[in-house]
Amino acid sequence: MRVPLYGFDRWYKLFAPRQLLPLGRLVLAIRSSWGEEHSSPEWAEAIQAYLAASLNRLVDQSTTLCTWYLPGENVKHTYVRYALPITWDYAEANPMFEGGASWSSAIRICTSALDHALHAARGGAAPRVVRGSSITNAIPQQVELVITDPPYYDAIPYSDLMDLFYIWLRRTMADVAPDYASLKDMVLSPKWDREAHDGELIDDGSRHEGNRAASRSSYENGMFQVFQQCNRALLESGRMVVVFAHKDPLAWETLAAAMIRAGFVVDASWPIQTENVTRSRARSSAALASSLWLVCKKRSAAARAGWDSNVLDEMKSNIAEKLRAFWDAGIRGPDFVWAATGPALEAYSKHPVVRKANDPANPTMGVGEFLDHVRRMVVDYIVGQVLTGEQGADMAAADRLDEVTAYYLLHRHDFGMDEAPVGACILYATACGLSDSELDRTWDILGRTATENTEEEDDSDSENSESSVSSVADDSGGGSKVKLKAWNQRRGKNMGHEAPEGKAVPLIDRIHRVMHLWKEGDLHKVDEYLDEHALRRNELFKRVVQSLIELSTGSERSLLESISNHIGAKGARPTDPQLEFAYRSDK
Repeated sequence: MRVPLYGFDRWYKLFAPRQLLPLGRLVLAIRSSWGEEHSSPEWAEAIQAYLAASLNRLVDQSTTLCTWYLPGENVKHTYVRYALPITWDYAEANPMFEGGASWSSAIRICTSALDHALHAARGGAAPRVVRGSSITNAIPQQVELVITDPPYYDAIPYSDLMDLFYIWLRRTMADVAPDYASLKDMVLSPKWDREAHDGELIDDGSRHEGNRAASRSSYENGMFQVFQQCNRALLESGRMVVVFAHKDPLAWETLAAAMIRAGFVVDASWPIQTENVTRSRARSSAALASSLWLVCKKRSAAARAGWDSNVLDEMKSNIAEKLRAFWDAGIRGPDFVWAATGPALEAYSKHPVVRKANDPANPTMGVGEFLDHVRRMVVDYIVGQVLTGEQGADMAAADRLDEVTAYYLLHRHDFGMDEAPVGACILYATACGLSDSELDRTWDILGRTATENTEEEDDSDSENSESSVSSVADDSGGGSKVKLKAWNQRRGKNMGHEAPEGKAVPLIDRIHRVMHLWKEGDLHKVDEYLDEHALRRNELFKRVVQSLIELSTGSERSLLESISNHIGAKGARPTDPQLEFAYRSDK
């Protein structure tokens, strides 16, 4: 929650005085309704609770963070995403009239939701609602199914966001019934209680005096205790379904570690598109389109430790079939990377621990290390599809492809040379063992968009095209789009000759170097470069070139086709001295 940095250190400061006045009067009116005659105390409590909910609906549209929604000519609510935004101006509606963002509209919406809920639940068994800690409160009976949508690690500060509504609920509902007695003493909604080791389960360093390691440990241990409670409550044949979505590998590692420690085996998984692609969060960030639904069963008490080689072999066997099914189903992008997590984890989670056979210094394979193998295998599969264009292509085809070129192909395949959401690119980079800053600073293939540029880049406007992207590292503002740098924007003098820090030169750098040499018109230098680095005989090099031809258009495609034809026409130059002599004699 960064708004205190801008002076909003009290909740009342998010409201204009003219907004506070009607909201305060409505609180008094709702509380006074408690004294009226009703058929029963339960009926009176229900009415006041729904009026309080309606008030909170109005609160969401009555802050100085609300903006004007031009297409609908209405006031947008405060929480268009899971954060308190800073706005330079705000829109204000009259809460007493009959249109949107008014008290009457809040009443209509809440009663409509209530009617819908009553209709949907008609004929069903009455639910039993228990308010309590998932860590300390045991599920009261043995059940066949547990479904949970746990906190998304560090993505959302749930209780902080809830406080905007809680401060009004506290004033409206205190003393209504014994269940609300605690509202008097609880000034804000519950946060993490370090002494009791209980409370809101998120990774938030501010809850632990800025100690991120302690925050992560609390999240993982808390989730472990929750999953333990679920394990105890499940019948032996029961299942637990966990719904999760996060682009940070550390979040998956932490959640998976807690599930495995609690005695669960991932039995199945499905990526299900649960998110509205037009929501503000999806348009302005790297939010995923799908949630991953992990189905877990209880691990046998007789399960023994596994060995890394066997587990990895089983994982590859399990994942190959699933990846083909996900690809055929049209799942792409970041969702495809995470869709493999479930089927891959089955091989790992069936063992309480996985040991390494040939690494005495690190005898145990952690969840994070295992998921690194999974992500790289998924990347190889996608790259294999790009290189061959065949359904169910052999993943081994891309095993030797370097990380930078693999990332370049993934990005080019999904986004071309257009703008791409930075979050998806970070996810792809992580899957390739890279970071977005490395792709920018070290490899010079990624930049944040600075100006709108929708036309194809050509050599004739290369100077202008260089201004269309800026350094990712230099632009730490609110931009959320990045672009690949075109080959003619990559002009490093060492590109294609040597790589930073003694690393291997990526194939994409060699291809772009050849393109520069070809464009300069010196075929002798082109042949010299190709032969010096044995690129004529490098089948992977030629396949990447062919893939780029299929992914490109215009002048870039013509250039790559000319290079491909030249390599095919001349063939590989021999390296044996005697053959070299014969080769020259034939000439």
